[in-house]
Amino acid sequence: MEKTLQAKALTKVYNKNKKALDGVDVVFRPGCIYGLIGRNGAGKTTLLSCLTAQANPTQGEITYGGEKVWENAAVLGEICFAREMSPILFMGPNTYKVKDYLRAARMYYPHWDEAYAKRLVEQFGLEPKKRINALSKGMLSMLTIVLAMASMAPITILDEPVAGLDVVAREQFYKLLLEDYENTQRTFIVSTHILEEAATIFEEVVLLDKGKILEQGNTEELVSQFHYVSGKKEDVEQAVEGMKVLSQETMGKTKGVVVRCGAEQLEILQQNTTVDISPMNLQKVFIALTTSNCKEA
Repeated sequence: MEKTLQAKALTKVYNKNKKALDGVDVVFRPGCIYGLIGRNGAGKTTLLSCLTAQANPTQGEITYGGEKVWENAAVLGEICFAREMSPILFMGPNTYKVKDYLRAARMYYPHWDEAYAKRLVEQFGLEPKKRINALSKGMLSMLTIVLAMASMAPITILDEPVAGLDVVAREQFYKLLLEDYENTQRTFIVSTHILEEAATIFEEVVLLDKGKILEQGNTEELVSQFHYVSGKKEDVEQAVEGMKVLSQETMGKTKGVVVRCGAEQLEILQQNTTVDISPMNLQKVFIALTTSNCKEA
């Protein structure tokens, strides 16, 4: 039986009036790479913290394979939540060593792969005896990635895993992630702001906005619904009449709009030779969805 990680009617309120999550329903099925995206303050880290029992929701239920996650050691051993480590610990420097974290992970995660961990430590050039507060931001990110990947947890969650990495290291991470996914088919949930690079690895995307799920589904299918239409102002307005316009900009006599349309509307639009129609990537779709006042043209 396939085990899914599921949240129902998930709400999290801070300080009695700040609602970080508002009735979130989401299902993460096995064998998929999910992208969790949203603007700062959208509720991404709060959602991940609740899913992994690091924060207790105000309302709602979280289950894995039908079993509640909260205070369930057996279930939590199947889930890894990797987030960037801090060089500061308890108001002072984090003087634990890399090898200390690796030892702790070995004890906590029942599926831990020691050989895999050692290979990644060598690949990333991590020094086991080095203290956490002496690591660069990039090395902190690399250690987080090692812990996540070697955990071999069926549900592996990475919160901003490439935040401290340069472009070469980010490319190495995405390659590593895809190779691991092909070999294990475990579920990965990746939260990141660097969408242009990561979009190609996301099979499905969950878009959070102001504590609510704005979009959820297959990445390719979602992106294919959005197009940028440009040309003379009057031609563009006529071409997109009746369509959902998410954003628009006028430059003199020319106009550009972002529209969301189905296959039939797109086919009609493509027959119009007076306007230019351009596809959009996930990053542009994300910007359009989270900044628009959607209306009918």
